[in-house]
Amino acid sequence: MAESYLEKALVKMARQLNAYDEASLMSVWEKYAERVREFEPTKRWEDDVLVFCLLQSVRLKNQLFNHRWSESRNPEPHDGGIDLTALTAPQGRVKGEQAPEEGDPAENGDDSTPRGKVLRFTPRDK
Repeated sequence: MAESYLEKALVKMARQLNAYDEASLMSVWEKYAERVREFEPTKRWEDDVLVFCLLQSVRLKNQLFNHRWSESRNPEPHDGGIDLTALTAPQGRVKGEQAPEEGDPAENGDDSTPRGKVLRFTPRDK
């Protein structure tokens, strides 16, 4: 079955986004996270949400890739799936988040500690 025009456009956008390195994309993560937190019923806010989601999608894609690559290199079977909520935000990018302290397992490469933060969006009181 041939790809539709819509699918071709989406694949083209995905390839363009994938051409950027994660570090460059994450450099604007906080900016768009802040914009999305402050809801406005405007087209600009909707665009900002989509940009934020694109940034998140690159982060998630890279984390899934690394996880699956690691699984394929490890001959021992894994007991469970991946915690997708741990992949939502780059560590140290959320305002107010403390930098890892010395001796912190996350700093020492221990992957058992989640490295992201789930953003909670609540409507503003009128």
